[in-house]
Amino acid sequence: MPSEFTGKHVTVAGLGVSGVPAAKVLHGLGAHVTVVNDGADERARAQAAELESLGVTVRLGDGDTLPEGTELIVTAPGWKPTKPLFTAAGQAGVPVWGDVELAWRLRGLDGRKAAPWLAVTGTNGKTTTVQMLASILKAAGLRTAAVGNIGVSLLDAVTGEEEYDVLAVELSSYQLHWAPSLRAHSAAVLNLAPDHLDWHGSMEAYAADKGRIYEGNRVACVYNVADKATEDLVRAADVEEGCRAIGFTLGTPGPSQLGVVEGLLVDRAFVEDRQKNAQELAEVSDVDPPAPHNIANALAAAGLARAFGVSAAAVRDGLRAFTPDAHRIAHVADVDGVAYVDDSKATNTHATEASLAAYESIVWIAGGLAKGATFDELVAGAAKRLRGAVLIGADRALIREALARHAPEVPVVDLDRTDTGAMLQAVQEARRLARPGDTVLLAPACASMDMFTNYNQRGDAFAQAVRELGA
Repeated sequence: MPSEFTGKHVTVAGLGVSGVPAAKVLHGLGAHVTVVNDGADERARAQAAELESLGVTVRLGDGDTLPEGTELIVTAPGWKPTKPLFTAAGQAGVPVWGDVELAWRLRGLDGRKAAPWLAVTGTNGKTTTVQMLASILKAAGLRTAAVGNIGVSLLDAVTGEEEYDVLAVELSSYQLHWAPSLRAHSAAVLNLAPDHLDWHGSMEAYAADKGRIYEGNRVACVYNVADKATEDLVRAADVEEGCRAIGFTLGTPGPSQLGVVEGLLVDRAFVEDRQKNAQELAEVSDVDPPAPHNIANALAAAGLARAFGVSAAAVRDGLRAFTPDAHRIAHVADVDGVAYVDDSKATNTHATEASLAAYESIVWIAGGLAKGATFDELVAGAAKRLRGAVLIGADRALIREALARHAPEVPVVDLDRTDTGAMLQAVQEARRLARPGDTVLLAPACASMDMFTNYNQRGDAFAQAVRELGA
């Protein structure tokens, strides 16, 4: 039992998917645990009852007051650094960790070998890239799991009975903010675009937290050649001696890069004499779907796997075995020569930009909660690809106005309703606008909670509406 936790008074900030496991682990390690939580709804009360039955103290309805005697705070990643609880902790000299930091420090518990981490962050594409990476690692015969922000607890991975050779770890900017001592084997930042600025305070702070993933890397810092901000983060990172900068590009790769040549994914980074040689890894057609942004995800995953010593054959086999999650640029059906594609996961403009770039002629279904986003740049870049647009949701007017400014010739259907049945009407209107060879693309560029429980329900509604077209 690690002596650093035995008898220590630890406050866990927030219940939920990270707080409950953290409280249980710390209690099991002999800490005196107090959980504080802002809310006191039915779910919180049930979680509190479970923890209290174990001997954990729970304080509901007050997440701002620092419990007396606190020596360490372990926080849920979404709690803002500006909360009074953390201000009080700073004044008292109490350190604040996230659940990722706790998991990092608990590696090698009970004398087991600590599995190295291959870590991924970025504004978009994290989950897909981590899943691709795990598939590649499994194809290489390694014991691994996709964990972290993907929804699988890192704490469970490092403290559970199963042992791993390596972990594929998705990390959000929130998690990285609260993980000061994380040092990955290798890491990738896929892209950077404005997101969660209300939490971080500025784009500079958001980028800095993303860049923490490179700190102390031992083997490779993988960056996006097309996104200079990611390379800048590599240059600013304090890494171990000998750690390399490895770029990925959709073009022909230079030395120390992975890229695409004549329909092939190729490696000029982890080969002998990379000035002259390249290694074929897979065919573009091995990536599902072979949209440009998804090929970039595959190259980033391949770069991390190759940094870990995985063979080219395992990269190919892992990509072939990978099946993307639902609602991520998923082909639903072809109806009357028109393809219907569900990318409900495209909840911000950066993700939607990548989605729109994958098709030549599009009837675009968009709208929802904009979360402060603007759409001029997105619409201006996609205007030539748009056959038409169907707008739904609370903030659809913002997209309609951007279309009027930058794509005035594109026909727009503005559905003045926010009920869930609007999706069926949206698909019917899109069918009316589409021509054979077009793609009807649900890529909302907005959050879903004005009309749906989450983006999954929104995507399911789209798929059901498409099925009704073909019935």
